Amino acid sequence: MASEGGLGAEKVRREWIRKAIARKLKISFYRNKWWKFAKFRNDPKWRKPRGKDNPMRLKLKGHPPVVSVGYGTPKLIRGLHPSGLTPVVVSNLKELEKLDPSKFLVYVSSSVGLRKRLEIARKALEMGFRVANAGGAR
Repeated sequence: MASEGGLGAEKVRREWIRKAIARKLKISFYRNKWWKFAKFRNDPKWRKPRGKDNPMRLKLKGHPPVVSVGYGTPKLIRGLHPSGLTPVVVSNLKELEKLDPSKFLVYVSSSVGLRKRLEIARKALEMGFRVANAGGAR
């Protein structure tokens, strides 16, 4: 059994988070009658059903699901990458040095040029970070 405040507890928590992310419900919400018109089918977006007798708004059986609170992601795993790490956008080396490799996943900012991007990505890999958009940096 892992100790309460020790490293084992953190490992168990991280594994639980990974499993929760893997099993989280992924439902696509589409507008009413999206299957009926090509202009809706080709551009599937959520639109709230507003009609007085709209069966989707009334949540009748056989109609698509309506966005509601119950479909939300649990607070503990909200915003996490599937690896269980918190994604962070980094623009320079100083921002990178403030982070902990065991908790954060690094994205190099899109506004950074190629030379600095490669420099940041190499440094991140040396420090033990996972870089999501490293590109050709090795």
